[in-house]
Amino acid sequence: MGPIAQFLTTQPKGREMTTAPALRVLLVKPSKYDAGGYVQRYRRGFMPNSTLRHIQALTPEMLHDRPVSVTMVDEHVATDLDYLDALGPEACDLLALVGVQSNQWHRALDLAALAKTRGLRNVVIGGPHAMTCQTEIEEGSGISIAIAEAESIWLRILEDAFHGELAPVYGEEGRWQQELDATILTPPSAEEMSHFIIPMLGIYPARGCPYLCNFCSVTQIAGRKVRRQPHEATLETLRRAKAAGVKMVMFTSDNFNKIPGVKDLLNQMIEDDLSLPFFVQCDAMIADDEELMELLGRARCYTIFIGVESMNRAVLKAAHKNQNDPKKYHTMIRLCHENGILPHFSNIIGFPEDHEEDIRSHVRELTRLNPESASFYILCPIPGTEQYADFRKAGVIFDSPNLDRFDATCETWKHPNFATGTLQKFLNWCYQEANTIPRLLGRTIAPGWKWSITSRLQYLGATFYGRWVAAHGVHPMSGGVGQKRLDHVSSYLSLRREKYGFTHRPLPDNRALALVDQPTFEGIRIATA
Repeated sequence: MGPIAQFLTTQPKGREMTTAPALRVLLVKPSKYDAGGYVQRYRRGFMPNSTLRHIQALTPEMLHDRPVSVTMVDEHVATDLDYLDALGPEACDLLALVGVQSNQWHRALDLAALAKTRGLRNVVIGGPHAMTCQTEIEEGSGISIAIAEAESIWLRILEDAFHGELAPVYGEEGRWQQELDATILTPPSAEEMSHFIIPMLGIYPARGCPYLCNFCSVTQIAGRKVRRQPHEATLETLRRAKAAGVKMVMFTSDNFNKIPGVKDLLNQMIEDDLSLPFFVQCDAMIADDEELMELLGRARCYTIFIGVESMNRAVLKAAHKNQNDPKKYHTMIRLCHENGILPHFSNIIGFPEDHEEDIRSHVRELTRLNPESASFYILCPIPGTEQYADFRKAGVIFDSPNLDRFDATCETWKHPNFATGTLQKFLNWCYQEANTIPRLLGRTIAPGWKWSITSRLQYLGATFYGRWVAAHGVHPMSGGVGQKRLDHVSSYLSLRREKYGFTHRPLPDNRALALVDQPTFEGIRIATA
């Protein structure tokens, strides 16, 4: 087993108390195949995967009379292929491919096929794609599918692996729990953190989103009710993280400002003097809560990621993103500056109503507002969403679809107002236009808000890097620096065709909600293709 797998392996305390062989669990976060067909890997990643460490925390040290060992592999920062040797019964008893999104589905299927071909009996795939899309082809191939949150099914999966064989599907009775359990994470080791640009930890303090944006799958993955774990569990994870040398925390919640009792959490972080920089994602309604913004700054929030998406109110309403009011975008930036927080505006180009002038006008307005950081994405009909079902019904998704491309950086559908390839060029143009050299320097030396010299220089370097890679056709938010090309999809295609009967997985239908979950969506059209 190579170094990547070795440094991510945790040995349970129970192993010292029994001679029974360990139940060997291998957790893998699959990467994806890039436009050239290579598995996307980086020498240093931007952000660690939150799901791996969360499922590790849900795993007991002992199961009946056997200790449980957990090995975690994040393919995005796996810079050798030695871990592939563990995909077999000689090295593990259960392979769980976790947090798999639609653009990572082919990669997950290839890893599963490799393991099954080598004789590994227990292989399960879970994550957003499995939860929101039909998987009848995969189930028929002998791969187990997890279609619910790990909290409700992970122990059952471990029990079945202990007894020798997994069920075809887990989670049919319901997609999510009504309340979140208290989950305290084990902080990463120094060696783990060395594989990322900043020693960082991702934490799930809450899940769910009350909004109904038609292009977003969050409500289908986590429900409309915002559920939080007890604040003390989050605080204890933060204390352990700081003691372990973590330098920044990523709160993996889609609407941090909607967490019940969020001000109590922030006040306790301030009282405990954690002084651990963190970044959050908030909805645009944060502009109406100056008290919360002040608490975020005092608690050492470094960045707020805000999905502004468009400067056009009519476009936002058409996408059911009614909570966004472009008139308040300036207020968000002002409040961030007053509290020493870097605002990050996320933007989508290529809404169905967009024309070329609309994109140019959007960028002009964005540069007038001048947030310190901005990212751009192409509108993508993510499988599982209402928009995906509508686009399939309208027949506008490309005739030869490839799930690898459904990542919001590629064109996947026939836009009524743009020739194919135009939005790809506009995506790179947006990054260049929003980050001209004079504008970058002006932001860095801007007086009047609470940023240290070190932070300003770090910001300048990161933004220059984003501008440079965008100019070379690489999305700045792709996942890391120092791309490492090791293996290519061509090495897996014959196995994929033999195992599943396809080269590219046919587009799936949306998965309907279980009856127990549907009251959460009362009065809402559940999109099915």
